[in-house]
Amino acid sequence: MLEIRKATPEDAAQLLAYLNQIGGESDNLLFGANEMQLPLEQEAAFVESINRMPTSAMLVGILDSTVVSVASVQGFGRPRIAHRGNVALSVGKAHWGQGIGTQMMQALLDFSRGAGLKVLELEVRSDNAAAIRLYEKMGFRKFGTYRKFFCIGGQYFDADYMTLEL
Repeated sequence: MLEIRKATPEDAAQLLAYLNQIGGESDNLLFGANEMQLPLEQEAAFVESINRMPTSAMLVGILDSTVVSVASVQGFGRPRIAHRGNVALSVGKAHWGQGIGTQMMQALLDFSRGAGLKVLELEVRSDNAAAIRLYEKMGFRKFGTYRKFFCIGGQYFDADYMTLEL
């Protein structure tokens, strides 16, 4: 059974290992294999900084004591946009198609509502049909496309912007 909880600074080593692994499993992320070469202390401080913000959270999905998914919402602190948050979600390839993304996104939505956020936004590679289906199932709607959002191996890929009003 998937355990979902807030990440802690003590998770830093496992988070970095997970991120470096998934970076090599898909070209749908903002980073590639082994690109997360942060010092452990820096990752721990990043997790701690997210935890200090009332409208932000980093969640980990754990199976058998191993991180298999990471999801986050980062609220915007300025008063005029404090009602908004940016969402990110990843699931390790070995666990695709098992409902983990849905569970993680639901946990993020629950947190976001409880934190008082009113609008969530995300960007997703335009040809990532599985992710787009998940986001649409959760209520997100496309509102625009960013041309040439990604450059991978010299080739450009678009990203869709999606939003959800809570």
